[in-house]
Amino acid sequence: MAEEKKESLIEVEEVRQRINDLDEKAGEMAEYIRIDERRKALALLEEQQASGDFWNDQTKAREVIAATNAERAYVQPYDQLLKTIEDARVMLELAELEEGSSQQAALADTISECVKADDYFAKLRLQSLLGGKFDQCNVFVKLHAGQGGTEACDWVQMLYRMYKRYAEDQGWKVEEYDCQPGEEAGLKDVYFRVEGNYAFGMLKAERGIHRLVRISPFDANKRRQTSFASMETVAEINDDIEVEIKDEDLRIDTYRAGGAGGQHVNKTDSAVRLTHLPTGIVVACQKERSQHMNKEKAMNMLRAQLYEYYEDQKKAEMDRFYGAKSENGWGSQIRSYVFCPYTMVKDLRTECETSDVNAVMDGRIQPFIESWLQMKAK
Repeated sequence: MAEEKKESLIEVEEVRQRINDLDEKAGEMAEYIRIDERRKALALLEEQQASGDFWNDQTKAREVIAATNAERAYVQPYDQLLKTIEDARVMLELAELEEGSSQQAALADTISECVKADDYFAKLRLQSLLGGKFDQCNVFVKLHAGQGGTEACDWVQMLYRMYKRYAEDQGWKVEEYDCQPGEEAGLKDVYFRVEGNYAFGMLKAERGIHRLVRISPFDANKRRQTSFASMETVAEINDDIEVEIKDEDLRIDTYRAGGAGGQHVNKTDSAVRLTHLPTGIVVACQKERSQHMNKEKAMNMLRAQLYEYYEDQKKAEMDRFYGAKSENGWGSQIRSYVFCPYTMVKDLRTECETSDVNAVMDGRIQPFIESWLQMKAK
């Protein structure tokens, strides 16, 4: 019995130390994210929203709402973290009043509360890495088949599925704008928009060349094939950011959108392709039945891409997005996905890797994204 009591005492001390560690980390996090400043800013923003003339200027109102959500994204998880740590401390005090199996059960509940606090801390830690100007924005994504022929087109379709699964896990919405099917299978290109909090901040980590190694299902001799696909991301910018697009610089082409046959076949030239002649940037949208709506969505995408283009010119870093792009092939990949002769997904920038390639293709790419964000922060 004495030995059992001694073992319980040690466990109590371990749990107490864990709570103290969480307390210390919470204090460090408060300084790092400047929580006091954020609380004051949030209070002022909420006060503005409560005023009677808040919606008189809708552009400004949207800015205030976006700023409010940005501050709240830090304040709420931090408050939840503090509350969870305090709940764990109270539960530990109650556990110390128990004995034997009752105490063990109470301590197990306390540890569960600590795990919950760790989750809040992880959320805040990730949030602190997303401080870019447009990190909170929605994002336009383009996937493009590189070297590898039909196999590369199939690889684009696989990546598209992967990113859609990831978006679903994040609670984001995916809206396809345009796609060009491959000659035999898969997709040559696909443009889509991801709507969700910090969608650009997260998915910008995926920009680059993705390499696939597997036994090709399109090769009768079952040889191992290597294929490439590129992934580009552009933040969806706010309406108040002005990007000049002259009519004479724009070529507008309309065409018949693809889709299901039968009664659903599109009988009008509703799809729209926009070409910005000075830069050569091309965007397209065929999602809507209305040509007007497709043009509006394509213009939004073009504005976003032009903003990135001009910003890169100012910074003299044209190779980041639209200048000297890496070749969509050997030697340029950011990540390799190997299905054969072994299974491994490895990010060549951060050395983050896993052997569970199927989980990655089902959208479990958060570890790769977080490791890249941490690397950039350092």
